[in-house]
Parts: sequence; structure tokens; C-alpha cells
Amino acid sequence: MTRSPRPLIVLLLFVLGGSDRAPRGSRPNAVQTGRTPQFENEEVKVWKSVIMPNSPLPPHRHEHPRVLTALVGGTMRIVEQDGSSETHEWQSGKSYWLPANRPGTLHTDVNAGDKAIEVMVVELKKAH
Repeated sequence: MTRSPRPLIVLLLFVLGGSDRAPRGSRPNAVQTGRTPQFENEEVKVWKSVIMPNSPLPPHRHEHPRVLTALVGGTMRIVEQDGSSETHEWQSGKSYWLPANRPGTLHTDVNAGDKAIEVMVVELKKAH
């Protein structure tokens, strides 16, 4: 009886990183807009954000200033709840200072490009 090499090939593809092929209609590891907590203590809160094109983060605010490092840069529009906005050009590998938000305001982060933006954010909890 001859055994098919297919199970071995599938296993090798998985081990070697070729496992990103999900069954048709299923993409459990597909990248989505959102935040992933990384670290938190009394001093700082750190998270990674991924913002996909046409998929903004929900309205939110930042009580404290933060340092953002662009892992994968792009053009981000920060849209305030009153409709005003500002555009930031974040270059991959560079860090940026962002102040705390004005009291009582909310904003949405909108990726104005055509590729995912990935940033690491360190919020300084004790800074005012």
C-alpha cells in the first residue's frame, strides 16, 4: 500500500510558514482594525494598533500624552467628533509625540491610504 505524501506536504507548509491559506470563505488570521494590549503598569500603557483602510477605530479619547512609533507608516486622519480633522504622515520606523486630548472630546483614527497602518503606542499615565 502506497501512502500519499499530501499530509506530509501540508505539515511542512504549516511548519515553514505556508499555513496562511485558510479554507475558502474562512480567514481566521485576517488582519483587522483594532488594538492589541502589550504591557501596562502604574506608569505606562502600551498597545499595538492596526488600522486598515476604510475601517477606522471606534470613537475614543486619550487622557494622557503618548509616544507613537510607526511600525508600518501611512497617512492617518484624526477626525474629531465636531467634524474637524488633522492629517498625520507617519513614516515607518519613526516615533511621534501626541498630546492628551482636550477634555470631553472624542476622535476617530481613519487610515487615508490603501495599506494597513501599524503603530506601537506608549501612553504616559502619570503625565498631565
